[in-house]
Amino acid sequence: MFILADFDFNVMRPGFGLLFWGTVTFLLFWWGVGKVGFKPIMNALKEREDDIQGALDEAKKAREEMANLKSEHTALLAQAREERSEIMRSAKEAKENIINEARTKAKEESSRIIASAKEQIENEKMAALIDIKNKSGNMALEIAEKILQKELKGSSDQQTFVQKLVDDIKLN
Repeated sequence: MFILADFDFNVMRPGFGLLFWGTVTFLLFWWGVGKVGFKPIMNALKEREDDIQGALDEAKKAREEMANLKSEHTALLAQAREERSEIMRSAKEAKENIINEARTKAKEESSRIIASAKEQIENEKMAALIDIKNKSGNMALEIAEKILQKELKGSSDQQTFVQKLVDDIKLN
């Protein structure tokens, strides 16, 4: 047992050789892992960092472009609204002009029709008066003729008077 106690004591307290070779082995392992493992891992991490930074930069650019597009969109919408209101205003003015022109033409046409109707009524009135005068004159002549025929049938003085009247009519 004494031998076992000596072994346990040496394991707990390593000697100089064990520390030297352990350190050399550790440094060689560290150097080997650094060459083989750490460099690719560091390169991969660097690439990933660059990719993430690039993605962040592109996202920032995209955000700026979206902001620019949004402002352009807002400006275009404002311009479209302004154009729409201008078109609506001009359409309203055109409508009012057309309505006013139609009213003016309608008033002129109605005035012309009324004047024409008044003139036609006046002409028909004059024609009716002339017709009435002619008919009343013809009736007066017929009545006078019948009276004169009745009165003139028997006397010779009346026959000479009629002859004198006929001769006067021929002269005129």
